Amino acid sequence: MANLKIIRDRIKSVKSIQKVTKAMKMVAAAKMKKSQERMEQSRPYSQSLVEVIEHLLSDVDRNLFPLLNYRDIKRKAYVIVSADRGLAGAFNANIIKKAQTEIDEFGKENIDLFCIGKKARDYFIKRKYNIVDSYIDFWAEMEFDTAMMIGRSVINHFLNNKVDEIHVVYNYFLNVAQQEVRSEVLLPISFDANKVSISDKLYEPSKEELVETLIPRHLNVQMWKYLLESYASEQAARMMSMENAT
Repeated sequence: MANLKIIRDRIKSVKSIQKVTKAMKMVAAAKMKKSQERMEQSRPYSQSLVEVIEHLLSDVDRNLFPLLNYRDIKRKAYVIVSADRGLAGAFNANIIKKAQTEIDEFGKENIDLFCIGKKARDYFIKRKYNIVDSYIDFWAEMEFDTAMMIGRSVINHFLNNKVDEIHVVYNYFLNVAQQEVRSEVLLPISFDANKVSISDKLYEPSKEELVETLIPRHLNVQMWKYLLESYASEQAARMMSMENAT
């Protein structure tokens, strides 16, 4: 009888856990739908802004703009976008693995970190990496101002010549079942010369004035994109993880 009672208690416990994981999946699905809509709305604007800047940069003197200056890379900064919570499969592990691989290749003593999310912050604090700043507990109320705040801190770090290059490691949302870990150079801003099309467009005001205006906006939009892509990817990963657990 004792063994039968243990089995019954175990069945009851598993059913209770099943209800919890199913509820967590439904919550993640609702959050993912909302975040996916915001992400898909931002993508065309972000891409159009990149295309305009790519066209302009081919005809302006990069030396006029500090955010475009290439330097001898002696020190880098990494912006690592993770989540505050776990229970999302390999979402956080993949981000951290990708970031640590690149950081260790360059040398951790020559790297500054901006950690977005508790998981990245806690991981790199324990291993005594140089964390300049961290941002946590904002995802539920995330707005464009959040991206601007983070962006200002990162940009000032570059403008003050504390680092020569800034990378961002984040999850790119492909679909509900698949997210891709990407590492992109945020600063200095570069462009693909092969994509630049020659045209007879006239610009008013001058191209230099347009670039000066668009670059800060571009960087804020890029940071907003990283946050939206990562949050949608996190919810998709959590939804799939909870479905498997259920």
